[in-house]
Amino acid sequence: MLPSEMDFPSLLKAAQTSAVHLEMRDQYAVGDEAADFERWRATGERDVNPASDYWAPWVDLITETRARGVTVRRARIVSEPTTEYIRYEHAGTEVNVFAGELVRWLPRQRAAALLVPGADLWLFDNETVLFNHFTGDGNWATPDMELTSDPAVVQQCADAFERVWERAIPHDQYTIR
Repeated sequence: MLPSEMDFPSLLKAAQTSAVHLEMRDQYAVGDEAADFERWRATGERDVNPASDYWAPWVDLITETRARGVTVRRARIVSEPTTEYIRYEHAGTEVNVFAGELVRWLPRQRAAALLVPGADLWLFDNETVLFNHFTGDGNWATPDMELTSDPAVVQQCADAFERVWERAIPHDQYTIR
């Protein structure tokens, strides 16, 4: 059973078999990573310490999730050449992988014939979708999330994610362009 409110950690903790994340934007500007992004822009160095204040909560959550036997996959559809933000994301993805996520990248040109949802999403156990809503400049929109268990929507999102995953390039083989 899922929590009644859209509390992401609770949704992930309720997952029993799988959690997949589809990201499709070339730019995010969410506040929780602004300082790290600016530091990376200034120095070219990304915080990749899994125990840092920035990463530890995520690493702990994913590690706990994986320990329960839940598979966590993340697919990113990106334009090439990539934006500065995507280069920043790529530079930190080793921590996602360290925590236990499987991560793949799909150049947007290879996704052109795919039908994908209109918003980023998390799909839990092929039963519930959490859509993430952003403004045009990449900040959280209002409302920022939308939860649905509508079987038709869930199936469409699951199918779309699997098609993306099949075409996408594993993180360790993807070179930023």
